[in-house]
Amino acid sequence: MPARPIFRSHELAASSQIILLSGGLDSVVNLVMAREKGTVLSCLTFDYGQRSSAREITACQRVCAQFSLPHRVISLPWMQEIASSSLIRGRGEVPRLSREDLSDAERTKETARSVWVANRNGVFINIAAAVAESLGASLMVTGFNREEAETFPDNSKAFLNAVNASLAYSTLNQVRVISYTPEMDKTEVVLAGLKYHVPFEEIWSCYHGGEKMCGACESCRRLKRAVSGTDAEVRLRDRFFSEGGS
Repeated sequence: MPARPIFRSHELAASSQIILLSGGLDSVVNLVMAREKGTVLSCLTFDYGQRSSAREITACQRVCAQFSLPHRVISLPWMQEIASSSLIRGRGEVPRLSREDLSDAERTKETARSVWVANRNGVFINIAAAVAESLGASLMVTGFNREEAETFPDNSKAFLNAVNASLAYSTLNQVRVISYTPEMDKTEVVLAGLKYHVPFEEIWSCYHGGEKMCGACESCRRLKRAVSGTDAEVRLRDRFFSEGGS
């Protein structure tokens, strides 16, 4: 089989795409960017027993409705059964961080270990590849960024390249997985979202599934830091509990 070209974000052509959509900042920004680049055939959201599943699904449904896009929820109960991650309901406490903790490499590595779900992105992408082939889509789009790739290696460009090498053998239509934001940090993702008119008021980035986003888990902290001083901060203000801090 001929070698598959590696993923390069600056060489993306307009194509038929499916979106791996969690309802968080990165995936929603990638969805909106994908609509600018080509045709979006469907959006997939995964329920693996995470604390925030109901809020994520609602966020995804609202975003997809806004853009008149098909949306499918894929349940993975077996993943909930085997995972020990604090992201899973009933599996310990999700770490709380201060804004300063985000600059502490050891602290963020500790948090990453607590919330790690083994091969989660690998599982999602391979399931999505089967859906993509059935729909005739040539691309899968996921929301990765450079900042979180520092502690989550399965958010990196290297991971995308490795998965695409595998997909060359496991798909007939040569479907690939890409991200439009892997070279951006979270602030740059926010700025891209503002440029492409992302509905910030609909996103859900919190590890918890409460009435509002907690403001203190790592995902919330990164989002709050990234939107600071932008119009997105104003639009997201009512989504956070006030006691979450800044």
